[in-house]
Amino acid sequence: MTIDRVAAAIAAAARTISDPEPSLDAMLETLVLSARDSIPGFDLVGISTIDAKGNVQTRATTDPRVLDFDKLQYSLGEGPCLDALGAPHIVSVPQLRDEQRWPSYVERVVQMGLRSQMAVKISLDHSGALGGINLYSTISDVIDPEAEALAELFGVHAASMMSSVSRIEQLSTAMQTRKVIGQAIGILMQRYGLHEDHAFQFLLRASQTENIKVRDIAARIVEESNDRVRPQR
Repeated sequence: MTIDRVAAAIAAAARTISDPEPSLDAMLETLVLSARDSIPGFDLVGISTIDAKGNVQTRATTDPRVLDFDKLQYSLGEGPCLDALGAPHIVSVPQLRDEQRWPSYVERVVQMGLRSQMAVKISLDHSGALGGINLYSTISDVIDPEAEALAELFGVHAASMMSSVSRIEQLSTAMQTRKVIGQAIGILMQRYGLHEDHAFQFLLRASQTENIKVRDIAARIVEESNDRVRPQR
């Protein structure tokens, strides 16, 4: 496996963030397929993400068996996938059947045909984990010497792309929120003959009174206005 081929695989995944409306899930799906085809010895790859509350979720897989292995670790609370999200950056487990650290997990997955496993934490600098790349092998007990370095390379690029997509999604959400609030203000101005500032203050008071976010109040006003003009069947 040459570094040029790996770079090409990563570039293919990176191109998804230049789509007009980049999807994090689409990017992750491309990334796991590239990792599976580029990292020797592993035939199954998945990516898990972790939210601010510590909830771990599988977001992309190359095979349904990945989800089975991931869910088993989540339910048991043990396994390389979970350990990699903590202090270690990478957890490499050749000869999985001889592993003693996760007895309940190992016993189950060996029966399911798993022979070796590796998990790489996805993180930016020294911040908390964004998630992890989980690599499973049903074809080899040993881990290729190049596999760990290549997996870490994918982890670095995954962190960069996840951060970029997250910023784009946040900007898109902010723009959509601004648009909806602007529409609601226009409706209030027309309906009640209010000045723009007074219409916005109306939204703020309604938000405080009902303890609902301004954007949700605005969306409700816009939806009600659309219902009034929508032709009835």
